Amino acid sequence: MLWKILVAVVIGAVSGWAAGKLMKSDGSLLRNIILGILGGALGGWLGSLIGIGGGWVMAIILSIAGACLIIFLWRLIFKKK
Repeated sequence: MLWKILVAVVIGAVSGWAAGKLMKSDGSLLRNIILGILGGALGGWLGSLIGIGGGWVMAIILSIAGACLIIFLWRLIFKKK
């Protein structure tokens, strides 16, 4: 159980970093990693709702997509003026 949580956090952190690069985020690495972990949870949840899942590659893809969505929403909510 603990092993699965640790792997999910690591995948989320890497996905947050990758999503930060894809979205050209000007946020800190730590913020992108935290958003990536949250995005990984969101991506996994949405993937399970629509029946997509299974395997490490799909988990990483869903995690990056979820992190990109979280970064996009972050920009909408905390838009700089």
